[in-house]
Amino acid sequence: MKPVTVYVTTWCPYCVRAKRLLERKGVPFEEVNLEGNPELRMHLSRQTGMRTVPMIFIGETCIGGSDELHALEATGELDTLLAGGQTDAGDGTEPRA
Repeated sequence: MKPVTVYVTTWCPYCVRAKRLLERKGVPFEEVNLEGNPELRMHLSRQTGMRTVPMIFIGETCIGGSDELHALEATGELDTLLAGGQTDAGDGTEPRA
């Protein structure tokens, strides 16, 4: 299984929603709180084009936020990505620098 990293803030309900889905599926993930690290948040925003959290990476690829994570789950593509496969959802993703 590819490593999953979820960049969050403590007050974000979408972060909670994304983490709950991963926990329910039994997917281990690293949680990185961006509240105390504005430099990292700016770097990730420049890299991904995202200004909101969560920012979810599967391996080196940003899949988006909570809505994108749930959409991938709904289509069954999340399991494929976690296993290291490719999906059609990769159009908007960015590799981590």
